[in-house]
This record gives sequence, structure tokens and C-alpha cells, in this order.
Amino acid sequence: MFDANSNVDCYYSWNKKRCVTFCHIACCFCPQAEFNGKSDSLFFNDGVRRIDFVLVYEDEDMKEIDKNRTFQKRKVSASLMKMGMELEAARSVVDEKLLFVKVHMPWDMLCTYAEVLHIKMPIQPNDLCTTSSPFNFLSCITKHFYPSEDLIAKETEYFTAPFEKDRLEYFYVKDRDLFFTPSMRSRMAYYILSRAPYEVRGNIKKFGVTKLLDGGVYKAAYPLHDCRFNVRSKEDECPNERYLLYNEWAHPKSFYKMQPLDLIRKYYGEKIGIYFAWLGFYTAMLALAAIVGLGCFIYGYTTQETSTWSKEVCDPLIGGNIVMCPQCDKECTYWRLNSTCESSKKLCIFDNYGTLVFAVFMAIWVTVFLEFWKRYQAELEYEWDTVEFLEQEEQPRPEYEAKCNHERINPVTRAKEKVPYTACGRCIRVSLGIGTVLFWIVLILASVVAIIVYRLAVFFSFSTRLQSDLKELEPFKEYVTAQMATSVTASVISFVVIMVLNILYERLPRTKTDYENSLTLKMFLFQFVNYYSSCFYIAFAKGKVVGYPGQPVYLLGKYRNEECDPGGCLIELTTQLTVIMGGKAIWNNIQEVLLPWMKNLIFRYCTRVGSEKVIPRWEQDYQLQPIGKLGLFYEYLEMVIQFGFVTLFVASFPLAPVLALVNNLFEIRVDAWKIITQFRRMVPEKAQDIGAWQPILQGVAILAVASNAMIIAFTSDMIPRLVYYWSFSVYPYGDHSSHTMQGYINNTLSVFDIQDFSNKISLSYFRYRDFRYPPGHHRQYEYSIYYWHVIAAKMAFIIVVEHIVYLTKFVLSYVIPDVPYTVREQIKREKYLSQVILHETNLKLVTKRLKPTMNDNNTFLL
Repeated sequence: MFDANSNVDCYYSWNKKRCVTFCHIACCFCPQAEFNGKSDSLFFNDGVRRIDFVLVYEDEDMKEIDKNRTFQKRKVSASLMKMGMELEAARSVVDEKLLFVKVHMPWDMLCTYAEVLHIKMPIQPNDLCTTSSPFNFLSCITKHFYPSEDLIAKETEYFTAPFEKDRLEYFYVKDRDLFFTPSMRSRMAYYILSRAPYEVRGNIKKFGVTKLLDGGVYKAAYPLHDCRFNVRSKEDECPNERYLLYNEWAHPKSFYKMQPLDLIRKYYGEKIGIYFAWLGFYTAMLALAAIVGLGCFIYGYTTQETSTWSKEVCDPLIGGNIVMCPQCDKECTYWRLNSTCESSKKLCIFDNYGTLVFAVFMAIWVTVFLEFWKRYQAELEYEWDTVEFLEQEEQPRPEYEAKCNHERINPVTRAKEKVPYTACGRCIRVSLGIGTVLFWIVLILASVVAIIVYRLAVFFSFSTRLQSDLKELEPFKEYVTAQMATSVTASVISFVVIMVLNILYERLPRTKTDYENSLTLKMFLFQFVNYYSSCFYIAFAKGKVVGYPGQPVYLLGKYRNEECDPGGCLIELTTQLTVIMGGKAIWNNIQEVLLPWMKNLIFRYCTRVGSEKVIPRWEQDYQLQPIGKLGLFYEYLEMVIQFGFVTLFVASFPLAPVLALVNNLFEIRVDAWKIITQFRRMVPEKAQDIGAWQPILQGVAILAVASNAMIIAFTSDMIPRLVYYWSFSVYPYGDHSSHTMQGYINNTLSVFDIQDFSNKISLSYFRYRDFRYPPGHHRQYEYSIYYWHVIAAKMAFIIVVEHIVYLTKFVLSYVIPDVPYTVREQIKREKYLSQVILHETNLKLVTKRLKPTMNDNNTFLL
């Protein structure tokens, strides 16, 4: 660091001649050069020095309001030159007010910062034969779908070690210009730019191009794409990696091809690479779940007409003679059970014994998915040099360093170090953060209560008016029931509320301590409650506390609690999941595809120039959309929320994996198309794994077992049907000679005497969904023995299923090793070579120098 208020030495290089000028900071400019007409050039005008980063600012008039900005820009330029960077400015071809500052890092500077950032570089080609793991069952299927090796050659594998400038001769250097890849150079350049000082006031140091971007001093800062995405560059030095990625990865014609992960990692860095690797692996594993789920759906669809209890509902002599209790006060009327014939058939599609098998399968699937992902991730960690990703490799963020004004004693080193907050200040910030998250969770729960009130109020209205309004639409009358209309409209409103709350929450200012993990946890907690609360309400609360006709339970003392359809709430939960999952996928695609495309189209239209003008590479990239500060955060969040829908509620919707698979097949290509064609190149970042999302996925997987077991037990009608089949259809409770489902509907509907009800009609009694003793019984309207049998069966089912599944998950986790054996061998080999080549070499040199002295001593002794 240096004092930015004092005079500084301004260094710049021109045509490989270094000119040193001692000047005042206000007079320090980087050299400007006219554009040489090479639209795809990645170099300074001399054609030798590579552009590692680009800064863009507006050439402002020397007005009083702009003097400070101009002063800060000049200080940053001087800081970069003093640190050894070489700069060259070029005026915009489209807008003369814009200036582009091209940044180049010389060889010595690259070596210095490669050592500072602990970047691993090759020391020798990998001499171990790779053997395929028996767990890599997908490779034999997918090997025919990889991009052509003639276009995207397979990367040569090397043993690597952290770079050391003093041991350069031991590293595998073929060509200095190609030794550090463009992504490495951009990463090092951004590290320097994010720490370049521009103002010092007392003990407060202001530095970093990020703050200047936020303040509008700079318009943009980005690394360059290497060419146009749809046209191969004619420059000899251009690798055309962007063009290859577009054609072999992002183009719709390549939808069936596997992702070129090594090239993605090479071009965008490990953080982007690990995201697409995870997304591709998750999608491939979804294929198996989708096949089983589709089979379960087909089984339910083909057996819906053979369901005994559904036939009884539709039978005019059974369901047609059963008069049901009004589902609300005053406005609602009595209704016949067979009016729900169609909904009972639809329920059979999702509520059958195949659903139970599928729920258990998904509990095992999610464990296998996470365990195999750990293995695959371990392979990528080794191949991409992120094994033992040390804390010093991930440097502190500039925003964190800028706030370090308080001293403390490091508990490990016992040395003084700077921290941003005192212990008291940290407690206050944590308390405020927790309070903010809790406030928004309470707000979400309030919205859920509001939607429940909407359901109750609108259901009364639909019950009285809907049938009369649909008299002319006779074919739809039997399908559009008050229950269904209320469910669909409430689901749509719930989805809109979810989207609005998301937008509002994302506008809140966020703390950035332990940025990724802290933000991930807070946002997921909010999204978890936001997306899943309505589903949990339908699954576990709706229809559970309604009382009985004589003594109904009221919400807020006014609205009678909602009841489930006679077939149960499962079909409504399925509707809710369909609306939210479908609506979320459509909305996200609009945001991810349509908005960036329209913004770029409008920008190009507003800044269009004559077709005769050639636009340089750096200006073409400036016309693209900037990458958000959160990068891939929302991409991960979208997929993890989807993962929750696929696993938490799959017992009610076996088609969820199918919808997720279809969505993800598009999502991979949409994300690829978006970052390649619509956005500026991201700054490459190092990443060892998917971060805090890994424990979140594991937590969701554990919760999914309990959730699905409870859905089958309390939301589905499966347990009461099983209890009837095995116990109450035969002696001593039933009249049938063998186990059967005949009589199930009549047995599960309780009787209520009209005389005990306020609405007097000609009927003597009506039915309602519950397990209570009939009127005239000495314990009339109390829970019957059937109810306690069902409760006991439900609890036993939950306990047995959970223990079996959790035991299976534990065994699978233990049996499947996290790191493949071949990878462990290669890691050991690499450590050995690193010690031999980089450490024991010096010992050999010392031994060699000592030999003459030893020989002289031996001669003397003789």
C-alpha cells in the first residue's frame, strides 16, 4: 500500500520501452491509443501485450461535482501503474464520451500474484493410469453424447503444485504467454483492482474498483470474451473458446450433448464449472426418478376405473343416496356424494399403493444422489486443483478488509490483527440480522393466514353462485366444483404473493460477513417458508381441526375452518404443487431469457452506429449485460427450491421429478446461452464445492423422509383404507367374509341427526367425513374405535417407515465412499511429487555442494 495523497511514481510502458515519470497525481494519465481496426483483438495496439481486464468510465467535464470522481480515477490509474500494471486507454467508437482502459499484467507481476494467490500450476504430466470406478454407472451411457474431441480436445492431465516464483524451473513451462490461462490472468487482475487504493483519510483507507463501480465513478469493469459467440475469430492468437462453447454447449442443436465441463472451467473458472457440473449431475439423476414417477402415475391412471371406493362414490345407488353436510354456514346447501365423482377418480391417480412405493424409492434416491455427488465432486476437486482448498487461497474480500478498523489478538497466533467489528458490535449485527429474517418469516405466515381467510370467504361465495353461473356450460359443471375453483384461485394468488415477497426481500440491504454462507442460509430460510408454507398448510393443517356439524371450529371467530374434499386434501396439494412449480419455471425463464435479451436489444438500438464502423472486442462486451454481484446465487437457489418440491412432497405428486427433469433440460441450455451470449464474461473464481448448499440439500433430504411419511399418513387416505381392508371389513367389525374394500365409503362417513342441526329439512340425517359414533349411541359424536385404530396405524406407519428409510440411508452413506480409490491414489502421488520436485531438490543441491568438502576431508585423514 502507499499514501495516495502524496506524489507517486507513474510507470507506463510503450512499445516495450519503460518510461518512468515522477509527477503529481493530478497529472497522471495512462497512454491513449487509436483503435487499430481489429475487431477481435485481445491485445494492446502493439499486438504483444494481452488485455487482462477492462475498465470503462465516462469522460466528464471538469465541473465541480465531477472533480472528485476524476481525481479518484486518476489515483486508481496511478496506483495500478505503481504496482506494475500496464495501461492503455482507447476512446469508444460508438460514444465519444466513453473511455476504455485496457489493463495488462507483465510476466513478473503474474508470477508474483500467482504465488500470493497460491494458484496451482503443472509440474509434470500425470503418469497414473485412470481406471473407471464401478460406481460411474452413467459414463457408459453418456460417453456417446459428449462433444466432438476434434473440436474440444481433451485436456492433458498434470500433477500440480502451488506456484513458487523462486522455483520456476521446476514447473512445466512450455510457453510463457500460455503458461497462465486467460481466466487465471483475469482473476489475478481483479484481485489487484479490488485492492487498488484511491483515497486515504486519517486511518480510513478507501480502495477497490468495486466501490467506485457502485459510486458511478467507473461504468463497468470486466474481463474480455475471446471472440464473438457465433463467428469464429480470424485472429491467430484467439482460442475461440466462446465460439466452441456456444456451438457445442449453448446452441439448441446441442441439447442432447453432455457438457464440456473442462472447457467451461477453463473459460469461466471453477465456481461456474462446479455449478454446471452439479446441475448436470442432478438432472441426470432426475431421469431415473422421473421414469419411476411416470410409471407410478401411469399405474394410478390405468387403475382409477377399477378402484372400489371410487366406484362407490360414483355409484348412483351408493354415492347418489348419501347426502353430505353443508361445508359452510348459511350459504352452503346439502349435496350428494356422487357430485365429487370426477375428483375421486383424479384422486385415485395420485393416492394409490404405487405412491407409497415411490415415496420410499425417492427417500433412497435422494441419499444415492447426494452420496454419488460427493464422489463426483471429489473427482472434480482433484482434476480442477481444488483439493485441500486452503483458507489463504481464498483471499479476504476487499469490502471486508475496508471495514477492519478494530484490533484484536488472534487466538491462534497471538498476534494483533484487524477485524471489522468488536464483539459487542458483532452481537448487535447478528441480532439485527436474525430479527430481520424473523420479521419477514412472520410476514410470510401472515400472508398464509390471509390466503386461508380468502379460501374460507370465497368458498362460501362459490358454493352459492358457481353452479347457477355454469348452467349454460353443462359439460364443465361437473368438473368445476366450488372446492376446485377455490383451490385453483388460492394457488394462483399464493404464487403471486410468493413472487412479490421474493422481490421485496431481495431489495433489502444485506450484511456480507462470511458472505456466501451467511446469505445462503438467510435467503434459503426465507424462501423455504415462502414457497413451502402453503403446501405444509394443505398437507398437515387443512381439514384436521374442523369439529363436527353440531360444533364446528371457527377461525378468527367468524370463518368456519376449511374441510377437505371427501376424498381428502391430497388432490388439492397436487394442484398447489402444479401451479407453483409450473408458474415458477415460466417466471424464471422469462426473467433469465427475455429480460436480458430485451435489455441488450434496446441498448444496441439506442447506441446503433453505421454498419461501416468496426467495433472493438472490449466495446462489444460493454454492450452486454453485467453479471450481478450475487453471481450464481439465484441459480443455485432456484434449483434447491425445486429439489425441495421434488423430495418434500413427492408422495402427493409423482410427476414432480418429470416436470423437474424437463425444466432442467431447458435450464442447462438457457443458463449456458445466457452467460455466453447475453452477459459479459464473469470474473473467474476458485471454488472447491457447492458451498453451503451441500448441508442444505442434506437437511432437505432428511426432512423429506418425515414429510412424505406424514403426507401418506395424514393427508392421503391410504392408511384408513388399509385399516378398513385388514380390520373393519371382516369380523368382528364388518359383515364381509373376506377382506374387501366394499362398503368403505359408508363405513368412513359418520352420521349426524338433522334434529341436532339448526337447518331443519325433510331429511332425518346426513353424513360427514369423520370417525364418530352415530346419534343415539351412549357416546354419540365422540371418536369411534375406528378413529383410534387409524391413529395408531398412522403413528406406527410413520415410525416404521422412518426407521427403515433412515437405516437404509445410513447404510448407503457408509457403504459408498465419498472419495473414489483412484482419486485418493492420484492425490497421494501428487503430494509425493510436490515434495520431491519442489522441496527435496534443494537438499540434493546442498548435498552436491558438500561432496568436494567431504572428499577433501577424507584425503586429509588418509
